[in-house]
Amino acid sequence: MTRITVDVNDEWLEAAREALGTDTKVATINAALHAFAVRRQAREIVAAFDQVEMDFGQSGEAWRYGGGRDLSRLVEDARDAEAA
Repeated sequence: MTRITVDVNDEWLEAAREALGTDTKVATINAALHAFAVRRQAREIVAAFDQVEMDFGQSGEAWRYGGGRDLSRLVEDARDAEAA
């Protein structure tokens, strides 16, 4: 763990504390850094999946025990949600 001294905007710190539900400044800063790191990883994973062509046709019939969900519009629905 690295120990640093840094000036932090008090309003931003308080807003982050409320959003993250943390009790201390240290916990708030660590939780915020963790949230951004996880968000970056999620973007990288989504970008990797976006490079692969996926066929969800017939997905409703593909699962055992009486079928599953129809995922044939999954990609279009996700892109529509991004555009909104």
